[in-house]
Amino acid sequence: MDLRHIRGRRVRFTATGQAVSSDTVLPGRRYNLPIPLVEKFASLMLEVHEEGVQNAALGIDARSGHSLEELAQVLDHMKEAGYDFEILFMDAEDSVLVKRYKETRRSHPLASNGRVDDGIRLERQKMDFLRKRADYIIDTSHLLTRELRQEIEKIFVNNEKFCNMMVTVLSFGFKYGIPSDADLVFDVRFLPNPFYVDELKPLTGDDKPVYDYVMSSPKAVEFRNKMKDMLDFLIPNYIAEGKTQLVIAIGCTGGKHRSVTLTNAMYEEYANTEYGCKKEHRDIEKDRLRYICRSQEK
Repeated sequence: MDLRHIRGRRVRFTATGQAVSSDTVLPGRRYNLPIPLVEKFASLMLEVHEEGVQNAALGIDARSGHSLEELAQVLDHMKEAGYDFEILFMDAEDSVLVKRYKETRRSHPLASNGRVDDGIRLERQKMDFLRKRADYIIDTSHLLTRELRQEIEKIFVNNEKFCNMMVTVLSFGFKYGIPSDADLVFDVRFLPNPFYVDELKPLTGDDKPVYDYVMSSPKAVEFRNKMKDMLDFLIPNYIAEGKTQLVIAIGCTGGKHRSVTLTNAMYEEYANTEYGCKKEHRDIEKDRLRYICRSQEK
């Protein structure tokens, strides 16, 4: 019997940051139990041998109150007793959690004074020991529900090798501002600009003619190679320091041609690596939408 502890309930926004049912992504059953009953539950599962149940997910969160302090001892005892379990810890940035609480109009269960950020801070303190013991850590700050489900399925359904680092490659336009959550920012405005080629101007970096035009420049190829060399050095060192989320922002003037092309190129470099990787094009449609708005005003 494989017992997997998942921090977060069936529908929950606190540290998981996403409303995801564990029973939809784990090939087993989901249980929410008081901590004093966790080990008893494990022993009963072994005795009952429920037909067709190979895995079980237990929901643990900060609302367990004072009994949460007992969890470390319970887990140690279960490990000594030979129970096979893994811990998945789902986290998110404070600013993202605050936004999620406000959007759902929920109060934090630990926020006695009503301030969400105080509740989050207290929750982090209470759950820190569990985060340190986690086998897997997923930062949900930039993940959609379906993307979170995919990451969990990789671990518990497909048994794929998992790395706690999630890399987001993000294109943007400098005229719309630098992304506030970017860890690394790269400026590719030195590359040839398809904007000044009539047949390429209405297209984007997602279109092959634009991609080929930009990447036909030796400077673009050299930039991609040097950028990858640097990231290959940085990412393992970030992981060693405990970083689980890396946002790489690549910008050009409007965020439509060059930055999109290089973002796609860098995503291709890391899409099939041990790291989780996703790409976003923040401003790819903004020029077109602005043109439509101006046309309507006229």
